[in-house]
Amino acid sequence: MVNLKEMIKKIVFAGYKLSSHFIPVKHNVIMFEESSNGRNYTGNPRYIYEEMVKQGLDKKYKCVWSLQNPEIEIPGNCVKIKRSRAKFLYYSLRSGFWIFDSRHQYYLKKSKNTKFIQTWHGTPLKKLALDMDKVNMSGHQDIEDYRAKFKESTSVWDYLISQNSFSSKIFKRAFAFNGEMLEIGYPRNDILVNENNEIKINEIKERLNIDEDKKIILYAPTWRDNQFHESGIYKFATEMDFNAMQNALSDDYVLIVKFHYLVKDKIDWKKYGGFVIECNEMWDIQELYLISDILITDYSSVMFDYALLNRPILFFTYDMEFYKDNLRDFYFDINTVPGPLIETTEELIEFIKNNTEEEYFEKYGDKYHDFREKYNEFDDGKASENIIRLIEKSNKQDQ
Repeated sequence: MVNLKEMIKKIVFAGYKLSSHFIPVKHNVIMFEESSNGRNYTGNPRYIYEEMVKQGLDKKYKCVWSLQNPEIEIPGNCVKIKRSRAKFLYYSLRSGFWIFDSRHQYYLKKSKNTKFIQTWHGTPLKKLALDMDKVNMSGHQDIEDYRAKFKESTSVWDYLISQNSFSSKIFKRAFAFNGEMLEIGYPRNDILVNENNEIKINEIKERLNIDEDKKIILYAPTWRDNQFHESGIYKFATEMDFNAMQNALSDDYVLIVKFHYLVKDKIDWKKYGGFVIECNEMWDIQELYLISDILITDYSSVMFDYALLNRPILFFTYDMEFYKDNLRDFYFDINTVPGPLIETTEELIEFIKNNTEEEYFEKYGDKYHDFREKYNEFDDGKASENIIRLIEKSNKQDQ
């Protein structure tokens, strides 16, 4: 029996492919989408868009946001469309610019007159794309198929943003990228450079209803490729003992747990009596960086952005050897990161309780300085402005 749903899908995409020959590109239309496949309003695309709003350019340009939930509140004058529906397909053909921070849907057809600004979503510690010699994502282990699909996706990128020279070199090779590398830093980090002040921090804490009298630990681990619910939907994997953390630290700290965008898990945090704050997936991690006093991570690229704040970073690397041997290898020696590599919750607690920020920097200050010099090379707080200048210049040339 013919699967009706699949048959309708084939008809729709056949119509979409045909329409690509007739729907003209309009250069003042910009489509935005961020890396959780339209689940949230965050990341580099958000900060580019908000700079456009700040400059009043949301009235000059038609800004289209691709979202899984179009009810998400977005400032300014924009069109919100449901991802993978008819309007999404229409605007993918109509837009003069795509601004995405991850790979696009495989079926999207980019016109030669559309400019694709790929912002990406982090400096790599873990090996990427064509540099990977093994893959184990949601049970998929065909590395050649993975590489081929990645290369097909990256072949239509016109521009790619880089945070540092280290990334530029890797991206060109790992993505087989032949477009223009924009060495301007990440737009999402403009806020960390320009608004790292008490007024902004207190405003965020008040909005998120976080106790101003407590210090904040942000726990932001990456996902584990082999621990998943289904393809592309991962489990929250950790060996952190939250009960022990609560018993030892709750008098002075609260712990915000921020899932990687690929992780979807329902966890009852209420049993920790307010010590663990349930992080709404709509919360922007850049704002969480600003309000936190300590970051705990593992192999996530959050380390590179957070370093701009010059605050302690602890690395909870309980599974490092397994991770390197079975999941992803690294681009550089993890022992060069600017903080301690910690394997147990007990060691985490001991370090937090027995080291002030001053003592942390006495131990790791030189490493931290070198790390910032290398990986925050282009983050100057003007990345969003630079992208907007690129859009404006491109439009003048096309008129």
